[in-house]
Amino acid sequence: MAVKRRIVVRERWQAGPEAERLLREGWSITRSARIWEPPTDVYENDEELVIQVEIAGMREEDFTITLSERTLVIEGSRQDPQPKTCYHQMEIAYGGFQTTVHLPWAVDAEDVAARYEDGFLRVLLPRPPARRVRVTRGREG
Repeated sequence: MAVKRRIVVRERWQAGPEAERLLREGWSITRSARIWEPPTDVYENDEELVIQVEIAGMREEDFTITLSERTLVIEGSRQDPQPKTCYHQMEIAYGGFQTTVHLPWAVDAEDVAARYEDGFLRVLLPRPPARRVRVTRGREG
């Protein structure tokens, strides 16, 4: 059985003799999409866990929030408002983004709320209610 090896190219790469040699040897070349992570804070208060993502220039419908078990994933794509021809400085990220948060407790998806305001997406995950444990008398031997 042949093993397919893969090179992930994250930057612009021009094919040349070395690329041709790698392809002949069974390597495949995959261009990866540029995914970036926006600044994200995770904190808790008495009522809830708050995930706050700094992501200006978006609309509410531009976000996809997925909760699976104890993992919350926030994804979306921020489009450049104006096509540029020549950057002198570029620090604002555009394109697809994703941030993943591993939650300290299980959350019911029905209770999760999200708000987007002033360039911040806030996802609110309520703290689970305290559970009372009933103590029973042990059996005598």
